[in-house]
Amino acid sequence: MELNNDSLERYSRNIILPEVGGEGQIKLLSSKVLIVGAGGLGSPLVMYLAASGVGNITIVDNDKVELSNLQRQVIHSTADIGKLKTLSAKKFANNINPNINVKCYSDRLEKSNIEALIIDHDVIADGSDN
Repeated sequence: MELNNDSLERYSRNIILPEVGGEGQIKLLSSKVLIVGAGGLGSPLVMYLAASGVGNITIVDNDKVELSNLQRQVIHSTADIGKLKTLSAKKFANNINPNINVKCYSDRLEKSNIEALIIDHDVIADGSDN
């Protein structure tokens, strides 16, 4: 994978960091992160991982956006009330970065589905609140 002109501009602040560089940005674009929860803890994870160029993000949450969520769940808006948090989160992530792949699972993470959901991910980020 090579960084094109758009990628070089989009990720320029990452690329100039000695700890990341072009090689590190390519690794980020190839990485796969599963985020459990799209609420108060998961929202900033979605925001920053999408913006930084994590190429494959999977979001797991079975809840819907409520008005009382909006003061702390920063990726959702008034227009998202009543919608699945996963779909709202995907829309937000792709608005920040249309070049990433975002998958949604609008189910509760449980013993019966955890293995199938976490397989093939490099990092599992627990943004759940319970």
